[in-house]
Amino acid sequence: LYPEEPLTTTIRIIDTFFPIARGGTGCIPGPFGAGKTVLQSLISRYSTVDVVIIVACGERAGEVVETIAEFPKTKDPRTGGSLMDRTIIVCNTSSMPVAARESSIYTGVTLAEYYRQMGLDVLLIADSTSRWAQAMRETSGRMEEIPGEEAFPAYLDSSVKNLYERAGVMRTPDESVGSLTMIGTVSPAGGNFEEPVTQATLGTVKTFLGLSYDRAYRRFYPAIDPLTSWSRYLDQVAGWLTAHLGDEWVRDVKHAQELLHAGDTIYQMMQVTGEEGISLEDYLTWQKATLIDMVFLQQDAFDKVDVSMPRERQQESFALLMDLVGRDYTFEDKDQARDFFTRLTGLYKNWNYSAPATPEFERYRGEIDQLAAAHALGAAAGPVDGGP
Repeated sequence: LYPEEPLTTTIRIIDTFFPIARGGTGCIPGPFGAGKTVLQSLISRYSTVDVVIIVACGERAGEVVETIAEFPKTKDPRTGGSLMDRTIIVCNTSSMPVAARESSIYTGVTLAEYYRQMGLDVLLIADSTSRWAQAMRETSGRMEEIPGEEAFPAYLDSSVKNLYERAGVMRTPDESVGSLTMIGTVSPAGGNFEEPVTQATLGTVKTFLGLSYDRAYRRFYPAIDPLTSWSRYLDQVAGWLTAHLGDEWVRDVKHAQELLHAGDTIYQMMQVTGEEGISLEDYLTWQKATLIDMVFLQQDAFDKVDVSMPRERQQESFALLMDLVGRDYTFEDKDQARDFFTRLTGLYKNWNYSAPATPEFERYRGEIDQLAAAHALGAAAGPVDGGP
């Protein structure tokens, strides 16, 4: 069947800006230390699927042992039981034979297809396909096959495509519908996205969640770069998004992406000329883009409320955010604008950390509205009580 419904991961930047269809494919390339493992763990824990299969393909033994030790102790947010009850881990560390590393991903995909045939929604996470490709390269070299680019086998591209094409949505003979969503991580050496494995993967998957070392270095997590990442599913699942989230949702998402790109262009200009070299209007555009980045694209994996945001609250938060950045504000100078957006960012983050239907939740929401109203065009600007 045609994948038309998005997979809900409860991670704001993925669900809102770069959705993955249920039964679709995605990849998470990024340099070492950019947060691939933590991001995978969050996706496997909070995604709305019935079965999660994690293929630890050639990863360090310490990471595999940590996963095996943590998952049985972790509470499943969907069922309330142990997370291990609906998780399968295919363990294949870097110390194991090359042939086992190559076959481990096929083992995981076959298990995933088995559960999909039962009419279940399955999520397969392969970590990492780079190690799998390196195993193929080593096997190919020993068989004295003709090497391709960077000594990878000439059939690397078709092997990657054959793997990801096994994802999809299927109607079973008893009329139930099962899905297999596949997300693979790529570990390019030095974060070079031009290397063969990344390029072969990019030509196959429909969602690219590129992790940035620069964002990880600044502690912007998840370190998904909103300027280089993309999703071809945004238009494909637009019918579902419109039906459940309103007619303006897709339009607002694209407007926010344009604002982020415009803000980055102005920031690059500021790196050369300083704040003095740009107009107040451009400065406000940059501040609005920064507000989106700080309060919506970033998410705290160690906060019990902010770690997982359901779609209903994402919808409320994104609607408020687009209302705030869509307003016209009046400021005397850039210092006043900077102070306003700093206070607004602090209030918004505290609102993200507040559980719904609590006094703190209502109080921070009210203070955000009050602060924005005080600086709206036509309002008398002045000090506002209740700042952070």
